[in-house]
Amino acid sequence: MSQRQLRLGAFIMATGHHIAAWRHPGSQIDSGTNIDHYIEVAKTAERGLFDQVFVADSPGLWFEGDDEAFSRQGRVSHFEPVTLWAALAAVTKHIGFVATASTTYEDPYLLARKFASLDHISKGRAAWNVVTTSAENVHGNFGLDKHPDPETRYERSHEFVDVVKGLWDSFEDDAFSRDPASGVYFDPAKLHTLNHVGKHLKVKGPLNIERSPQGYPVIVQAGSSEPGKELAAATAEAIFTAWTSLAEAKAFYSDVKGRLAKYGRRPEQLLVLPGISPVVGRTQEEADAKWAALQKLIHPSVGLSTIAPFWPGEDLSKWDLDAPPPYIPQPPIGRNSRAHVVLELARRDKLTVRQLYEYLAGARGHWVVVGTPEKIADEIQSWFENGAADGFNVMPPVLPESLDDFVDLVIPELQRRGLFRTEYEGSTLRENLGLERPVNQFTVRKQKAA
Repeated sequence: MSQRQLRLGAFIMATGHHIAAWRHPGSQIDSGTNIDHYIEVAKTAERGLFDQVFVADSPGLWFEGDDEAFSRQGRVSHFEPVTLWAALAAVTKHIGFVATASTTYEDPYLLARKFASLDHISKGRAAWNVVTTSAENVHGNFGLDKHPDPETRYERSHEFVDVVKGLWDSFEDDAFSRDPASGVYFDPAKLHTLNHVGKHLKVKGPLNIERSPQGYPVIVQAGSSEPGKELAAATAEAIFTAWTSLAEAKAFYSDVKGRLAKYGRRPEQLLVLPGISPVVGRTQEEADAKWAALQKLIHPSVGLSTIAPFWPGEDLSKWDLDAPPPYIPQPPIGRNSRAHVVLELARRDKLTVRQLYEYLAGARGHWVVVGTPEKIADEIQSWFENGAADGFNVMPPVLPESLDDFVDLVIPELQRRGLFRTEYEGSTLRENLGLERPVNQFTVRKQKAA
């Protein structure tokens, strides 16, 4: 077995990542609010020795558009992730849980408390996916007149993460003696009040829960924009990203790893995990047939809704579906990284409108690989061994069917090649990911002052 091992996360999108997955017989049609479905999926991922499961989330509806396309969406109703993971922690032993929470719309004290609670409940298997929320339709849910601009969101996010870490350090690791003989429960000298006053946040503390098993839940960041990469380099321990070619993925990997030194960090302290959506067949013909069957389920109005954000203000219903887009706009400078990926894909591969939305329908611009277990393992190995990835965020097109296929067919192939574990290394998510447990910042200050 090779020394360096793949890190694998299962990115769970209710019925699956394909936009028409809810119509597929291999999906659980009401999965968004079906706890038994999530229990099954989490146990399957754990059987496959995945490091973690992840659900994306937004504090608002994911879709805006006409009622025709909206009525055909299968992702309108879904659980809040921390609540969901707390339930699943009780029925699993090893798999980690990555929950998305917004630094723009959440409160840092409440967020710190609920993630520390999740880490205790799961016995050290929690992770926070830090997002700033790009959706323009959310601000009204929180009494705001407009969505904050990107600069403000990312500036607040850096401060927010620092505050949350400070709150997680409220108690030193050995603060609680719980000694019945002496009657001393904890040492007040090992409790620290944050008293943070910053540009965006004012938080006193301390947190009313002791330091969690991992010290901090694992910090994850998703996104590949310039400010996103900088946020990841400063704060994240894993970054989810989307690329469709080895060259692009290698450039991103080198870029984001190269930013770590200025924050006093080493390259191995940030895991780069691109998304991959595998359509697995025992033969190439079987895989192709599975993909074709999914594509046939896409209603044109739903397909066009997937590419509409990249042509803002355009009436796409007038376009010829079997011709290339009439024009390809320049993506916004330095901001929407997904727009760069999608528009470059359309330009590079000269896709028709239908081909473009069919590609995006699979995984929203992430890398879709259709083939045998050997072909999918070849692609994963190539990216892993050529400086493009430390592992992958696996995005099953249909759930639970596609995750079963990956665990039963692809995982054994990766294990045969010595690329992936045959048993879990530790009991916490940090241990399984090979990440260090962070020291308490207040303990460090006391030691330096002594």
